[in-house]
Amino acid sequence: MDSTTLTGKRALVTGSVQGIGLEIAKALARSGAEVILHGLPDDAAHAAARMQLSDITEREALSLSSDLSDGSQTERMMNEAQTNGPIDILVNNAGIQFTAPFQEMPRQKWDAILAINLSAAFDTMRLALPGMMARGYGRVINIASVHGLVASIHKAPYVASKFGLVGLTRVVALEAAQAGTRDSGGVTANCICPGWTETSILEPQIAARAALFNGDRNAGIQDLLSEKQPSGRMSKPEEIGRLVVWLCDPAAHNLTGVAIPIDGGWTAQ
Repeated sequence: MDSTTLTGKRALVTGSVQGIGLEIAKALARSGAEVILHGLPDDAAHAAARMQLSDITEREALSLSSDLSDGSQTERMMNEAQTNGPIDILVNNAGIQFTAPFQEMPRQKWDAILAINLSAAFDTMRLALPGMMARGYGRVINIASVHGLVASIHKAPYVASKFGLVGLTRVVALEAAQAGTRDSGGVTANCICPGWTETSILEPQIAARAALFNGDRNAGIQDLLSEKQPSGRMSKPEEIGRLVVWLCDPAAHNLTGVAIPIDGGWTAQ
């Protein structure tokens, strides 16, 4: 259900022209926030995402396409995003992954994954937090991963980046903890750590598992999830969006410095 909880707030969601990021952006928009999109420089994807957001807000949406592996472009993005007002809600969702055995992992992949998954979040938080703390309200929500809490093979730079993001978020939470009041909403920093989630990036893995069961997609999903996720159910991106909205509510002023798993019991094992 749409609400006006976040009316008057401005949000930037990185990696938001598709997938989880787009659903987060739409959820924030439905709650009244003005949302700025960001994603890779794909004109068609940007146009489609802006249209979906405009359908909700009935106003033109802004999307940016800065390369977050470049600190100067990240800073430029933050300046552009705040041209018409400060950022109250920052969602660091952009991320990349590459899998290979540790001893075969290319050094350039390490550098690229750490740059986008961790260093970019450092830069966006560094540039957004002073204003949030001065105003007494701010929300930093970093989309980490279950791999920010537990490790898996062949994902060394990804796991390192997500563990780092969880730790970095906790430091920010501590340093911002006394900013604002209950009435203003305070300044919080948290991580959301999804497990298996229904996104297009998983389709090749699902198809490969389904092939083992005569093309039965549901059987393929169950086989895939049986390795890690006890619930046997994947999360939907819009469910993550709903959690983001709740974390932005002023009532969540004392929920800070946590890493919330949405993983069907994966990290409870």
